[in-house]
Amino acid sequence: MTISVGDKLPAATFKEKTADGPVEISTEQLFAGKKVVLFAVPGAFTPTCSLNHLPGYLENRDAILARGIDDIAVVAVNDLHVMGAWATASGGIGKIHFLSDWNAAFTKALGMDIDLSAGTLGLRSKRYSMLVEDGVVKTLNVEESPGQATVSAAAAMLEQI
Repeated sequence: MTISVGDKLPAATFKEKTADGPVEISTEQLFAGKKVVLFAVPGAFTPTCSLNHLPGYLENRDAILARGIDDIAVVAVNDLHVMGAWATASGGIGKIHFLSDWNAAFTKALGMDIDLSAGTLGLRSKRYSMLVEDGVVKTLNVEESPGQATVSAAAAMLEQI
């Protein structure tokens, strides 16, 4: 079953690399009582993710937060070291959360998993964005192709909040 607008996010635990080392962050910690923009990418350092999707959220971070959003997070089916390296390389440390869904548990629970084995990436997440209020999905934007970042882009999210 795929998550829909109005659904509560499933309970999950992510890993995030911080200046103090690896930490675990639960969906409860991240979303309870907050308005959060969450977007997912098929993989850190992949072309569309690194050149288009992530930069849009970093460039529009202040505009997004100015509209009453408490936090922004990106999630990918990558290990926490890859996500930490991506945060460093992109200049995103301390600006948004770079969440590792290392075992795809969250991605599968959402019904957002996609098999990209033909492209050598294996099991990954579909590209999407959502506005989550107190753990409930308020908007959901899923790309038709993992190589696109239009309906899930920061500009599209800004129009929805």
